[in-house]
Amino acid sequence: MRNVILQQKEEKELLAGIPYQPRLSPRIPADFLTSGLIKLITGPRRSGKSVFALQFLKDQNYAYLNFDDDKLIKTFQEDEVTKVLQEVYPGYTHLFLDEIQNLSGWELWVNKLHRRGVNLIITGSNARLLSKEMATFLTGRYLLIEILPFSFAEFLNFFKMEIPDETSITPLIAGQIIQFMNDYLVMGGFPETLQARSVTKNYLSSLFDSILLKDVANRFQIRQPRKLYELSQYLLSNYCNPFTFTQLTQSLDFNSVTTLQKYTGFLSEPYLFFTLPRYMLKVKSQQKSAQKGYVVDTGFVYAKSFELSQNRGRLLENLVFIELIRRNFKPGLDLFYYRTNNDREVDFICRKGHQIVQLVQVCFDLSDPKTFKREMSALGEAAKELSCDDLLILTWDQEFSREENGYTASIRPVWKWLLDESPEFSARGQRF
Repeated sequence: MRNVILQQKEEKELLAGIPYQPRLSPRIPADFLTSGLIKLITGPRRSGKSVFALQFLKDQNYAYLNFDDDKLIKTFQEDEVTKVLQEVYPGYTHLFLDEIQNLSGWELWVNKLHRRGVNLIITGSNARLLSKEMATFLTGRYLLIEILPFSFAEFLNFFKMEIPDETSITPLIAGQIIQFMNDYLVMGGFPETLQARSVTKNYLSSLFDSILLKDVANRFQIRQPRKLYELSQYLLSNYCNPFTFTQLTQSLDFNSVTTLQKYTGFLSEPYLFFTLPRYMLKVKSQQKSAQKGYVVDTGFVYAKSFELSQNRGRLLENLVFIELIRRNFKPGLDLFYYRTNNDREVDFICRKGHQIVQLVQVCFDLSDPKTFKREMSALGEAAKELSCDDLLILTWDQEFSREENGYTASIRPVWKWLLDESPEFSARGQRF
């Protein structure tokens, strides 16, 4: 046990010495480290959770345990670990537990440590940490932070591209930003892919397979791993498209709808996929309606999809969905898609409490009058049905406003919208 913890200490010091790209999101409370609450950092593997935590701890006397290490899992004993930690990290004030979900029964141990007054920072790559059961178990004694792959603003910062104030944008600067946007749209924002884009495809393909095997098939003891793989490939190839569990059960030849729903949930837990329900007034109708699937990072589509050419419109929609997640909209709670009474689709409706605050449509190019009329008609109908007058169409590079049926829609380049949260770009405050 002592040798394992000593080896992890060396690995931690190497990791802490890596140059770090500061994250612009999420916003961190000033008392993050001093708070007596458990600090719970979740997100997909390799999104930067550990480095994020280490940067906060760099000036602290902290102990470190990495539960991605099988040697630690196999030899773990609470009393022995407590003893060795005091020997290796004398007088430590914080305890960093990395990838805690790999330790069976970790909740009991964490609660015990917390009751003893240990200041805990925990990372995990499993959405079960966000479940109602977990929230009930910790009974409000934790501060939750989600770390996703780089936002577009963080991506630009990594490449030293200065983000100007919106009023200072010149055609040259806009062209440079759009060049970066092309890269970000297709290959995504996982931090470790940015220094060598030539190996991004292989890296993300291996990462996807590793998550599928380790965090899903092995963890949940999947009896039909082939079915799990087929489902993951379907969701990758059909991202942004609606599906019903009944139809998918038949097309993928699953034994039952229940099994398919369970497998889909398993794929959501390690942040591989998200599902977005249709907004309907009746909950039962909503549960039976088609859902839309999204991927946590468009780079996975680039790495694993069998498409001969990328559908840039769908990539753009997926990018917008993940940014809405980054801005704290939760699918099924305050984020949905919508179909009007005339069966016209609106990509996203954003809700705050019981009020719908914005309707968002994503369309790569509005140059075709038929396309423009289709998108505006859908927004206009939805605006009337849902009593919402904040209408937004996100495009690749078009910007203007237009009125339809008494409602005005703002048409904006998606890159400007992605940078709205950046303090350098805009001082207008948070947008949806």
